[in-house]
Amino acid sequence: MSEYQVSNRYAGSLLQTTIDAKNLEETSKDIELIVNVLSENHKLQSMLSNPVIKPALKLSILNEIFQNKIGSQTTKFIKFIVDKDREDLMFSIFKKFLELKDEYLRIVKVEVRTPFAFAHEQEEQLRKNLESKLNKKIIFQFKIDPSIIGGFIAKVGDTVFDASVKHQLEILKKQFLKGGASLN
Repeated sequence: MSEYQVSNRYAGSLLQTTIDAKNLEETSKDIELIVNVLSENHKLQSMLSNPVIKPALKLSILNEIFQNKIGSQTTKFIKFIVDKDREDLMFSIFKKFLELKDEYLRIVKVEVRTPFAFAHEQEEQLRKNLESKLNKKIIFQFKIDPSIIGGFIAKVGDTVFDASVKHQLEILKKQFLKGGASLN
């Protein structure tokens, strides 16, 4: 079975368990913490992937790191992953869990690049427009990009909404070069 399939299956199982236990919010916070720790510590990921290190030692190290920081349900799930000899996929499983949780809650992350910080009113207007188009709750991740000149570029998954001045100027330039635009 591929890494994607295993991660998807385990993440889906954890999501359903947390929904049934009405523990989604707490478990999500736990998983976000674990994903952050694993993404910042490549040595820890390497240790989890190392077949020479005994599963009991891996579990002991994970318990030491996350003791009193995560809930019992998350701790049990980590033990389950280690017992099933899937600790090398822990990072992938937990990232997939966060994706599935967002899908379940109808949340989408939108990366917005702007030449300067948006005012609160601009951010709310963009939120309303995108939420109505996507029919999902929006979580913005803003990045400043002075090359845009003005406007914004919003990326949702593989879809890009380019409302930048730079893009509009490029369109205008193409029209002039084709002879499609007239000055009259």
